[in-house]
Amino acid sequence: MTSPIVVEDLVKVYAGRVRAVDGVSFSVNDGELFGFLGPNGAGKTTTVQMLTGNLRMTGGRATVAGLDVRTAPLAVKERIGLVFQESTSDPDLTGRENLQLAAALFRVPLASTKATVNSLLERMQIGDAADRLVKTYSGGMRRRLELGVGIIHSPQILFLDEPTLGLDPQGRAGFWRYVQELRKDRGMTVFVTTHYLDEADSMCDRLAIIDHGKIVATGTPSELKDRLGGDIVTVRPTNRTGPEVETLLGNLPTVVSVSPLDGTYRVKAPRGEELIPTLVEACTRAGIGLAGVSLKRPSLDEVFLEFTGREYREDEGLTATDRAVRIGQVQQAFGRARR
Repeated sequence: MTSPIVVEDLVKVYAGRVRAVDGVSFSVNDGELFGFLGPNGAGKTTTVQMLTGNLRMTGGRATVAGLDVRTAPLAVKERIGLVFQESTSDPDLTGRENLQLAAALFRVPLASTKATVNSLLERMQIGDAADRLVKTYSGGMRRRLELGVGIIHSPQILFLDEPTLGLDPQGRAGFWRYVQELRKDRGMTVFVTTHYLDEADSMCDRLAIIDHGKIVATGTPSELKDRLGGDIVTVRPTNRTGPEVETLLGNLPTVVSVSPLDGTYRVKAPRGEELIPTLVEACTRAGIGLAGVSLKRPSLDEVFLEFTGREYREDEGLTATDRAVRIGQVQQAFGRARR
């Protein structure tokens, strides 16, 4: 079976010299929630806009839903859903009217439109506000409405571009709950960009990090963190310290290093959770009492810093290129609607 998204040596050059995307390659598995991370200006938005048929690629190849994006961009659009960072719902229409408009644009059969709209209103928990103007909605309600708009035509693949930016923790958690339900019920593949690394860590099956237009790392969140050299297991003995304890810990399987620090030992190992039972058993056999054993895993913040040399800022705004791409996308959408 062909992967829902396959990208091979994708290139985008602006003004004949600025390589915003420089030979990007990756694939997304069927039913996967794939995270795409990158600093502001790294080529993240440009890549997404090429994959969704809203920006012409300079070189390379990409297939989405089994279709060549270069030769069949309109057919690709019919098979994908897209939720933007910015609110795209019409504030002067009701929630129901926004969904009805989206259904018409995506050619949802008229006979099933009413039932589809009502189902989405209830599923997104905005049924009680269905006939209120969207400008009276909270941020979380708008996000849920826009998710409903993005899936009204039952797309095979859902693209989420910074979908929870600006929401409070409760709103973010609620949004992701609906996305996970969609994956479970429909087997939908989800491609997401986010500035919230806790979301990427907890929600994404795999991640790709892009920097300066190139993919610098891919893997599951755990695999990427493991590449930093391992977890830190902190051991606090109660009755013995010194070289003997350090040697005992250093000889355990998979241990990379042991560092004594203020009566404790910091043990680095690739998978700390698997080491702990062995470590506790070894200390018990050697008569070493333990006041505590704790595990700290490398965070995605550290992963990002390692691979890009920069911290991942949650408050980064759009670059000029990002804004130009978004404006072009909106103009294309209105052009199709008028036709």
